Order: sequence, then C-alpha cells, then structure tokens
Amino acid sequence: MDTQNEEKLRQAEKLARQVLQYARNSLFLNLRFMDSAVSRLVPVAFPVIGIGTDTRHLFFDSVSVLQTFSLNNRRVTRMYLHTVLHCVFQHPYVGTGLRQDVWDLSCDIAVEQMIRDLALPCLEDPCEGLQSQVLAALRSKVKHMTAEHIYRYFIDQDITDIQCAEMQKSFFMDDHTPWYIPPTGNGKGLGGGSAENYGSHYPDSGSGGGGGEDDEEDGGAMSEREARETWDRISRQIQVDLETFSKARGDRAGNMIQNLKALHRDRCDYSDFLRRFAVYGEVMHIDEDTFDYNFYTYGMDLYGNMPLVEPLEYKEMKRVREFVIAIDTSGSVAGKTVQKFVQKTYNILKQQESFFSKVNIHIIQCDADIQEDAKITCQEEFDAYLQRMTIRGLGGTDFRPVFSYVDELIKAKEFQNLKGMIYFTDDYGRFPTAPPVYKTAFVFLDEECNSYDVPPWAISLVLEKADIEEEN
Repeated sequence: MDTQNEEKLRQAEKLARQVLQYARNSLFLNLRFMDSAVSRLVPVAFPVIGIGTDTRHLFFDSVSVLQTFSLNNRRVTRMYLHTVLHCVFQHPYVGTGLRQDVWDLSCDIAVEQMIRDLALPCLEDPCEGLQSQVLAALRSKVKHMTAEHIYRYFIDQDITDIQCAEMQKSFFMDDHTPWYIPPTGNGKGLGGGSAENYGSHYPDSGSGGGGGEDDEEDGGAMSEREARETWDRISRQIQVDLETFSKARGDRAGNMIQNLKALHRDRCDYSDFLRRFAVYGEVMHIDEDTFDYNFYTYGMDLYGNMPLVEPLEYKEMKRVREFVIAIDTSGSVAGKTVQKFVQKTYNILKQQESFFSKVNIHIIQCDADIQEDAKITCQEEFDAYLQRMTIRGLGGTDFRPVFSYVDELIKAKEFQNLKGMIYFTDDYGRFPTAPPVYKTAFVFLDEECNSYDVPPWAISLVLEKADIEEEN
C-alpha cells in the first residue's frame, strides 16, 4: 500500500471516529440512563459490515460508517444504540444449539422494537416503515417481544432460511460475526476467542485502538467473564434508573423495562421447587444413620444367631403422598404445553425418594368452574391418564373454584394429610380471600414477563416453555 492510500485510510478512520463520537454524544443528551452503557465499548477500526461488537470493542469499518453518515446521520446514531442494546441484553452470549440466523434476526427485532418505542428524533430512520408490517404481525402472536420469545416463535413456525433472510433486510443494523468467535481459553474475543480467530489483524485495544481520553476504563482489555459481569451490572442499573429516577422516559421505554425484568428474573429449577412440597411419610427402609453394626455383629458372634440390636425397619423420608395439580384451562394455556407440564411434574414425583408406591393425587382442570377431577393412586393410573388426557373448559379464569372444591374434598375425608397444591396457569385470575390450610404455589407460564401479584400466603414461580420442555 502506497503512502497516499495509507494517509487516506488514516483520515477516513479519524473522521469515522468523529462520527461515532457524534452519535455517542447524541445518545448521552437524549438517554441519560444509558450513559454507562454507551460509554462502555472501546472503538476499534476493524473490517466488519458497518459496526459490530464482542461486548468489549465497538468494531467499525471507516468507509462504511462515513458513507452511512453522509446519507443519513441519524442512522449511525441508531446503529450505535442498536449495538449497545445487544450488549445490555447480553444477546452476544449465544447459547449452544441455536440457529444462528434466527437468533440474529430475533435479537435485531427485539432491539429495534425498543428503539422505536423511545420515539427519539435523533433515531428516526426510513427502516421503520419497512419494519412495521413484520412487527405488527409478531405483536399479534408473541405476547412479549424479547429475543428469546421471538426466537421460540420463529422456531415453532419452522421459519425457512429464505424467510429469515428476507426479514433481516429490514432489521439489520450491525455485524454479529464477532458474537460467534469460538473459545480458545485465553480470554480474548467472545467466548475466549483469540487473535488467530480474527486473523492477523485482531484489534489490540492497548495499541491505539481505544476510544481516547473519554474512556475511563479500558473495556477492551477485560476478559469475557469480566465483560459479562460488567454488562449485567450496567443493565441492572438501567432497570433501576428507568423504574425510579427516569420515570418520564420510562413511559416510552416500557418494552425495555419488561425486557430487563425478564433478563434479571431469578431462575428456579422446577425439580427442586416441587420437592419442597414433599410431606413426611413412613417407608419400609433400614435407617442406617441410627443403626450401629458393632453391637449387631457382636451379638451374632456371641450368641450365634441373635443380634443385640434389631435394625430399624422404618425411616422417615420425604415423599409425596397427597397432592393436587390444578390446571387453568381458560384457553390461554395450550393443551400440548399443559400435557408437558403434567408429564414433567409426574417425572419429578416418581423419581427415587420422591414417590410412594400408593399415592392420592388429584389432577383438577378448571376455568371459571371445575371441569374435571382425575384421581391418581398409582403410577399405572398416571400413565393411563397421560395417554387419554384432554383439555376441558376454555372459559374464563377464576382460581377460587379449585380451592372451594379441594376444601370440600378435605371435609369429605378424601385427603388425610394434604400438604400441597400446584396451580399451573399463564393468566391472572381471582384469588381466594382466605389462605388455605395447605401449601399453594402458582406456576405461571411466562409469555408476558409479568410480575404476577399473588397473595402473601401463596408461592409464585414463573417458568418458560423451555423449562417445561427440557428433559429431567
């Protein structure tokens, strides 16, 4: 490369950095709650399609940035925010087994929806007109526009490569290639990707690639783990800010707040959760914890066939004996999902140390009225029920009839020692005013990422379809 071309490239990079600084300043002025996020990425000139990130660097192609800015300066600002929001919601930390093209599209749609909600003049772009039809169709099918829910919807619909590529044209803002750098263990690149993964031109933030004096910390020098922890802390702070100090902006960032709540919601293993409902029962089992084999052996040696201490035949163990599984059949929960939930619950209950040979389990379907009560007394009956199970009802949602019905069963001596009820729903219904005498948990299917308000006497657990469908 001759000296003249090198000088042109240096000038192009210098101007591109100024353009990115302009975009960054625009975001500072309009989105104060995003300050720490916007200033986190270290700008580095690198051959990507426009801009991209590995959650530490803001990679940019100088020529592409300048061309975009000359056509529409607002688009560069939108691209900058788009990329930063991917980091805030940890989209680049891609899980295994995902379809890359569908995940990329889902993340872009989720981010673009949030940007549109902000309705800022500095972010206006002609792409919004092209996106409108896709977003309107998705909003009628996906209750909450997180990347995870959009991805699951596309996968359930068996979206083709051609359909995905066609939609991507309206939502593409940044290059996701750095997300998929394979790990090598030295901490560079997403997942520990090394310089070799980028080729000989891997950006070194410590050699002039950084953003200059405005960068308080060298974010590019962080390891992947440090970067992920940093973005988690930043996103939590943004959520707090939106919900408290920036309420005015929060009115136009409702989608962002809901996405943040979904991101930071505590995850709970359903298997462990269900075992909390175990009740004590007596099982034929040697209690080795209280049995002393020294005395036993001594007696056998001394008397020939008479141990000094008989083994304890009974040991108190946590097993599920009497249980109620209530199912909301108001129409909001799909039948296939209900069956998978019952199957998963059954699989957990029947595991060793969790199930009696004889049980008294009632599976109650209810919308605004009791629709079915299936009594299960053994594993064979449970298997048969799962084979013939059909959803009944499809009316309104009211939780109270199940509690009244179970109270009647208790009075009729149908239950001797009922300790737990699991109520599976994805909707909000009317709760009883008085607490029941047994433990109750409402398991919500998370389609809207709502913070369900349950009474203080009830336990609330939010599961996603993936939690229900995964194997035990």
